[in-house]
Amino acid sequence: MMNNNGLEWDERPWGMYWCLEDAGDCRVKRILVKPGQRNSYQRHKKRAEFWVIVSGFGRFLVDDVWIEAGVGEVVQVPCGAKHRWHNSGEEDLILIEVQTGTYFGEDDEERLDDDYGRAGTVPKCVDGKLVS
Repeated sequence: MMNNNGLEWDERPWGMYWCLEDAGDCRVKRILVKPGQRNSYQRHKKRAEFWVIVSGFGRFLVDDVWIEAGVGEVVQVPCGAKHRWHNSGEEDLILIEVQTGTYFGEDDEERLDDDYGRAGTVPKCVDGKLVS
């Protein structure tokens, strides 16, 4: 969806986001994550992300390593790194996401795990068998 300034926003099962800037060299989003919710475990081929926590507290998974962070802290996600955020608190988690790279489309997303069963999640294999 687009706002009056022509910038994207969307509601997701975990909360919502608003695009604050969409330029050729970066994209900036304000992200609200509801308590107890998390996004898909994913990676991007064409961009890195930096998350600045402005409200609340969260756990952030970057390449299988959990990081806890609160207001004023920054989490860096290199291009190609697996990542997700999780609101482990009782109030909304709000972060500013700065994307840098060569492409910022939502289709540059490889979902590795998703709590909501959304399309694009890579199937898991255990002992040669697909599992959900």
